[in-house]
Amino acid sequence: MRGTTGTATGRERLIGQFRALFHVLVRAWPSLLLTVLLAALALPAGMLIASGLSGAAQSAPGPSQTPGWQLEPEWLSVPQGIGPLSTTAPVPVPAEVAARLDPVLRTDGGGSFTGVVQDAATGKVLFDRDGMANRVPASNMKLLTAVAALRAIGPDSRFATKAIAGPASGPAGGASRTVVLVGGGDVLLGAGESAEDKVLGHAGLATLAKLTAESLRKEGFAGPVQVLVDDSLFTGPSLNPAWNPDDVAAGEAAPLFPLALNSARFDPAVTTGPRPQDAAILAGETFASQLKAAGAAAGLKVGAGVGRLEGKPAADAAVLGQVESATVSQQVDLMLRDSDNYLAETLGRMAAVAAGEPGSNEGATAAVMRQLTDLGIPTSGMTVADVSGLALANQVSARQFAEVVRAITSGPDTRLRAALGGFPVAGLTGTLGDRYVDDSSAEGAGLVRAKTGTLNTVIALSGYVVDADGRLLVFSFIGNDLTPGAAGNKPALDASATVLAACGCS
Repeated sequence: MRGTTGTATGRERLIGQFRALFHVLVRAWPSLLLTVLLAALALPAGMLIASGLSGAAQSAPGPSQTPGWQLEPEWLSVPQGIGPLSTTAPVPVPAEVAARLDPVLRTDGGGSFTGVVQDAATGKVLFDRDGMANRVPASNMKLLTAVAALRAIGPDSRFATKAIAGPASGPAGGASRTVVLVGGGDVLLGAGESAEDKVLGHAGLATLAKLTAESLRKEGFAGPVQVLVDDSLFTGPSLNPAWNPDDVAAGEAAPLFPLALNSARFDPAVTTGPRPQDAAILAGETFASQLKAAGAAAGLKVGAGVGRLEGKPAADAAVLGQVESATVSQQVDLMLRDSDNYLAETLGRMAAVAAGEPGSNEGATAAVMRQLTDLGIPTSGMTVADVSGLALANQVSARQFAEVVRAITSGPDTRLRAALGGFPVAGLTGTLGDRYVDDSSAEGAGLVRAKTGTLNTVIALSGYVVDADGRLLVFSFIGNDLTPGAAGNKPALDASATVLAACGCS
C-alpha cells in the first residue's frame, strides 16, 4: 500500500494514534486504576446521600458490617503489556520502503547519507543505500561496546570498589598505616551514601568510608592513616591517541582510570565542560575526607594528601570495606541513553579485563572486535579506533550497525536484550528527548528507539521500530562529510525513521 511520502495515510495515522494512546495507558495504568476505584466508591456514597436528601425511611441499625466495596482488594489485575509481535505481519516490500525513504533521506548541503533497513525476524534487506560503505559512525560505536560488555562481562555483573589494609609506614614501620582504595572499574561512584535505587552513585564513598572506619575501630586502631589509590587495573596510555586534543579539552573525554566520581565529572548535575584530569586521585581525596568524617567519633586520624600505591597490594591484604556498582546492564543503558563517552571507554576496558586481556585502549578495541566476530557479525573492513565514537578513524558500515541492532533485538544471544531499554526513545528520553518535535517527525515520537551519533561533520541514527503492520524493523542511517551546523540533517534522519514507523509497505 502506497501513501503520500513522509505522511501517514488516514489508516496509518489512526494506528499511530492508537499506539501512542496504548503506551500512555500502559504507563498510566496505576492512575487509571485509582480513578476506577474512586468511581466505584463514589457510586454507593452518592446513593446514600441521595437517600438521605429524599427522606427515605431508614431501617433500624443492625450489626456493624463493612460493605464489600470498602474492603481492601485481595489482588489487583496486572495490565497486559505488548505481547509478542505477530509472525504473520507482512514483511514490507523493498520498493515501497525505498519510495518513501529516498525523498526524505537527503542531506542539507554537502555530504551524503548511507542507510540500511532490515526485517528483524528474517534479516531481509528492505532498503540499501551504499549500506556496505565504510563510514565514520560517531557515537553509534557505543552499540558495539554494549554488545561486547554484555557478552564478555555479563548483564548482571557488578564492579567492586574496595578499601584494603595497606602496608605499615613511618618510623619503626608501625607508627602509621595505609588504607588503599582499589579501583575495580566503577566510574559511577558517588561522593555520599550508596544509592541502591540509582545507577550513578549506586556505590557511595561515604558508605565505603563508614565500613572502613568501623573495621579499623574493631581492630582498635586510631591512626594515623594515609590513603593511597590503586588504579593499576587499567594499563597503557590513559588517553586514546586517536582523540582530538580539542575534544579532550572540551570535556568530551578525559584520562581513563578504573575508579571515578560521576563518570569523571566534578558535579553529577553538570554533564558538559572540562572533566577532572586525574579522576582516581580525586576519588581518593573524596574517600579520605569521608573517612576522616566517619572516624572522627572514634578518634581516627587521617593524614592529609593522597598518593598512589607503588606496585600491587598484597594478595592477602585484609578487606576493610567494599561497595558494588550498578549492574553492567544498567550501566549499558545509561551509556546508550546519555551517550556517555567515559563510561563507554571504561566498559570497553572492563570487557578486555573480563577476557583476560590488558585493560587498555588496545585491549578495549580488540575485545569489541572479538565479541562481534564470535557473535557472527560481519567485521570485514571495520576499523575500531576507540569504543566511544570520538575517533574519526573509526570505520563501520550501516549494514554492520543494522546487524548489531538485529542481534540485540532478536538474535540468539539473549544477554543482548539487556541493551534494549537503553536505546533513547524519540521525543522522550536521552539524546532523542528534544527531537521528533516538528511536523516531519512528530508521528515517530514514542515509537522510534535509536542510538544517536554526532560529530562536526557526522551524524548517525541506528535503532529499531515497529511499522504500521506490526513488523519489527531495524535500521541504520549515517551521514558523513556534512556541512557543519546545517540545520536539516538531524530532521532528515528523524523523518526517515518516522517513515518506517508509519510504513504499511506490504
